[in-house]
Amino acid sequence: MTVDSASMGEMLATAVPMVRTLNLEFVEVTAERAVLRLPDQPDYHNHIGGPHAGAMFTLAESASGAIVLTAFGDQLSRAVPLAVRAEIGYKKLAMGPVTATATLGRPAAEVVAELDAGGRPEFPVAIAIEREDGAVTGEMTVVWTLRPNG
Repeated sequence: MTVDSASMGEMLATAVPMVRTLNLEFVEVTAERAVLRLPDQPDYHNHIGGPHAGAMFTLAESASGAIVLTAFGDQLSRAVPLAVRAEIGYKKLAMGPVTATATLGRPAAEVVAELDAGGRPEFPVAIAIEREDGAVTGEMTVVWTLRPNG
């Protein structure tokens, strides 16, 4: 399954209301990497004028979902991707627009092989959240599973 960034953005904006609500921008989406951007929007600021922690969590989780759907879209007829758990660390003050870059923590072929063997694979997706100046303001890991249908 090949999905361009615009198509993935449209699909997730339709399926996941928070993507649409926060006006997330899909900069790059491949099976190896997903980059999403949260524009600077006063309606989603915290008490110090930067993006609210919940908005940054949603940005990062959405980036992880975009890479999972792109990497495993060809498995959707037999398994559903589900987030199992997530952990986020806020490292520096975030101000202005922020970008989340997600990468798979296991090779997709390895995950699919586990699914083929009858397992319910789990795999991490690491996400870095950065300000426009390149400073990492947060790091998140979402552990996903491919739950077999039926």
